[in-house]
Amino acid sequence: MLTNDAASEVATHIKNQQLVKERRQQIVDGAVKLFINKGYHKTTTRELAKETGMSIGSLYEYVSTKEDVLYLVCIAIHSAVEHGVQEALARPTIGKAALAEVIREFFLVCDRMSDHVLLMYQVTHFLPLKWQKKVLEAELRITSLFIHAMKELREQGKLPQLDDDTINLIGHNISVIGHTWAFRRWYFAKNFTIDQYIEQQTDFIMMFLKDKKA
Repeated sequence: MLTNDAASEVATHIKNQQLVKERRQQIVDGAVKLFINKGYHKTTTRELAKETGMSIGSLYEYVSTKEDVLYLVCIAIHSAVEHGVQEALARPTIGKAALAEVIREFFLVCDRMSDHVLLMYQVTHFLPLKWQKKVLEAELRITSLFIHAMKELREQGKLPQLDDDTINLIGHNISVIGHTWAFRRWYFAKNFTIDQYIEQQTDFIMMFLKDKKA
């Protein structure tokens, strides 16, 4: 899922922005499949063009380099994850159950996109620094959704009066624990269903949100 902002950051000579967005989504879909199966470095531009059903000349009308494709792939992955979390936040759930719902949706997205999450971590460092910065900003934007949700619950009196630093740390822990399912799925999937993993990890996270005075 590509955003208009991501589409505008990569240079193109095509004036029709809707067409640019559609073609780049086509390129991203083909690139993800190839990068996962063959690896980023072993995937050639010719293979990418063939997978997307485009000529090499047409491909270069929408991207300038393979690094551009990689950047669009990383941003598309983050956009899909962020969309899932925002949908969970919009559901009519209240209190800690709302946070648990957000955690659940995030972990489910990480499960569905395990290969994508692994790919993103494996290849982000191959991007030029300007693209690396954008990808890291997208990562932090997702974590900020968890942090904001906890701060709102704190203001409503539905969480203990944790300081901002603690809430920030818990927000980053949620991100890391979700990604850990992708990193160690080879082990976890043999011992837990995704629902069991979500239940136990959510209980673990919620331990840090209990009022210690209670």
